[in-house]
Amino acid sequence: MSQDYKFVHSCIRVLDLKKSIEFYQQALGLEVARKRDFPEYEFTLVYLTSSTGDFEIELTYNYDRKKPYTVGDGYSHIAVTVDDLKSSYQRHQQLGYEVSDITSLSEEASEGYYFLTDPDGYRTEIIQN
Repeated sequence: MSQDYKFVHSCIRVLDLKKSIEFYQQALGLEVARKRDFPEYEFTLVYLTSSTGDFEIELTYNYDRKKPYTVGDGYSHIAVTVDDLKSSYQRHQQLGYEVSDITSLSEEASEGYYFLTDPDGYRTEIIQN
C-alpha cells in the first residue's frame, strides 16, 4: 500500500535573517507565516509562504554564524511559476537582484524561465505559466 506525501517546506540556512526575509518578501511576495526562536539552542526558524499557503520556505538562522554558508554542488534550486515572466524579470532586475538570462529548453518551447539568486546564493527558478 502506498502513502500520499504532501511536501510542506524546504529549509535553507541564512547568514542575515532580516536581509533574507526582505528578499523573499520583495522578490517573490512571500509573507512570514510564523517564527520560532530557540535561544537555548541558539537558532531561529522563520517560515515564509505564498498567498496559496501550500508550500513554505523555512529560513534557519544560527546565532553564532559569521561566515556565509557554502551552497554546494548538490543543491540546485526551488521553482515557482508566474503569469508574466518578462514583467517579473524586469522587476527583479530593477530591484538589483542577481538574475540569469531568460531562456527555454528548446527553440519551439513557448514557456521560458530564468533563475533568481538570493543573498546567500540559493537559486529560485522562475517559470512562465
